[in-house]
Amino acid sequence: MSCSMDLTVENHSIPLSDGNSIPLIGLGTYGDPRTTRKGLTYESVKVAIEKGYRHLDGALVYFNEHEVGQAIRDTIADGTVKRDDIFYCGKLWNTFHPPELVRPALEKTLKTLKLDYVDLYIIEMPTAFKPGDTFYPKDENGKLIYHETDLCATWEALEACKEAGLVKSLGVSNFNRRQLELILNKPGLKHKPVSNQVECHPYFTQPKLLDYCKQKDIVIVGYSPLGTSRDASWVNLKCPPLLEDELLVSIAKKYNKTTAQVALRFNVQRGVVVIPKSFDPSRIAENFQIFDFSLTDAEMKAVEGLNKKIRFVELLMWSDHPEYPFHDDY
Repeated sequence: MSCSMDLTVENHSIPLSDGNSIPLIGLGTYGDPRTTRKGLTYESVKVAIEKGYRHLDGALVYFNEHEVGQAIRDTIADGTVKRDDIFYCGKLWNTFHPPELVRPALEKTLKTLKLDYVDLYIIEMPTAFKPGDTFYPKDENGKLIYHETDLCATWEALEACKEAGLVKSLGVSNFNRRQLELILNKPGLKHKPVSNQVECHPYFTQPKLLDYCKQKDIVIVGYSPLGTSRDASWVNLKCPPLLEDELLVSIAKKYNKTTAQVALRFNVQRGVVVIPKSFDPSRIAENFQIFDFSLTDAEMKAVEGLNKKIRFVELLMWSDHPEYPFHDDY
């Protein structure tokens, strides 16, 4: 993707199929709600915006959207940015898939952020859970209660939200090819998904899904672009830590960069949006410093060759869900 060679700190957005555009790097804002201290998300988002980030990736289910919204509003109020400069992505959680719950869920996000619209709203997972007041509904044996919904009906409710002006662009997350086709082939489709947010990094490069999405003009947003936290409760630890990879270390040395910066640059250079999460001000700044160097074609090929086809984020606890996306090849 040649356009990504001309990216700068000030201008690093790429077009979406609906005429809007998305900045190629954003700040992920997920932090374990049990261990993340109050106010930390707010401080981190504020620092990120001050350092030049314009894309923020959040979700109602992260339990910190109020802090993200406050930081956005405060940096607008002090003149650092205008609302138009900021690209916010919110997510429709698994308990809100029935069509009549979609708009209320988005309205809840808007109320929590205290914003009039979000730039992108995505179906967080294709896996619906039992609707209700709890995000993780469980039966008496502690098993999550699933729900059968029609992804196309959920999508139609999202289209209505776009037409009502509550969201500029619509997308999905963790959808495989079959699930994307379901939406793309929906009779009477009004608005195509512009993006698919999936795990993507040098150990899991997603060549088939990336190729398919390019053909369909769907941008891949890569989560866990640096690998992930080593939290054994939900992360597959069979995979060695990405940032210690010898090839990435050697490329980093050559450019006087960190392995994290090389991993991020690799993705943006192939048109994949990256949303590294950090609540550490120096790391937030470092992750953004990827516009003053570029990888050669040979280096891009070499990093592509690191693909181990191992997911860090397998979500095996939901693998018996009828819409669990990762049984398919892509």
